[in-house]
Amino acid sequence: MKQKLFILFQHIVPQHLLSRLAGRLADCTNPWVKNRFISWFAKKYQVNMAEALVEEPTDYSSFNAFFTRELKLGIRQINPEPDALVSPADGAISQIGAIQHGRIFQAKGRGYGLTTLLGGYEELASPFKNGFFTTIYLSPRDYHRVHMPIKGTLRETVYVPGDLFSVNRTTAENVDQLFARNERLVAIFDTEAGPMAMILVGAMIVAGIETVWGGQVAPMLRQPLRTPYLPEPTTPIVLEKGEEMGRFKLGSTVILLFGPDAIEWVGTFKAESPVKLGEKLATQR
Repeated sequence: MKQKLFILFQHIVPQHLLSRLAGRLADCTNPWVKNRFISWFAKKYQVNMAEALVEEPTDYSSFNAFFTRELKLGIRQINPEPDALVSPADGAISQIGAIQHGRIFQAKGRGYGLTTLLGGYEELASPFKNGFFTTIYLSPRDYHRVHMPIKGTLRETVYVPGDLFSVNRTTAENVDQLFARNERLVAIFDTEAGPMAMILVGAMIVAGIETVWGGQVAPMLRQPLRTPYLPEPTTPIVLEKGEEMGRFKLGSTVILLFGPDAIEWVGTFKAESPVKLGEKLATQR
């Protein structure tokens, strides 16, 4: 019954209004407001501040500054093997496997279309058909910066407006095509393993999605926005393995896509497996 009420609440609540109001609160710098909010959150979710560059929660200028906190140098080791593809974030594997017949598995018999996930652009989806995917869920207590799993050159991005359902396990098991209907940013990179898509999925109460090259990209427009970064004469945006590529202002999900015969997932990973930034997820073929 609690799960049904939770899903019903998400269908009837004004998702965008609630999330944008939460964003304003999260940006508040008033000490009385932000210190109480941060202290409550850190205690409720047992956030490990010993890993943070700034360990005292109330030293952050706002809740968003606290939530997107930087880790201490060297606290996460990036797997150095040349053919290793690493986790882009701290979190848990929601699903991992192969893309079959143009569809990606979500949970409990539910799936969604590859082309729909990538904004409806068939030419973007084509290289990933019969390829590989993984979905990584970032819980409220996790580190919320997203890093590169492999060195890549940014080819283009697509901002896709959409809903703002929660992306936790309960919602994934009960809302059809969850990740292909939520607001999201698709980033397409060229890598040594072929094309790679990194999809940063928004969610309820997520106050924004940012990239290191463009700043905040969501909340944004009500229409899709496709932005090319190649070919020349634009200056290429090249990010090394382990380098930060973006962040969530309040948590969500990252989806990785690779083409057929590009990689082989590490066999020990499965749904609900915990994962840390820099941990080896796959090997390039």
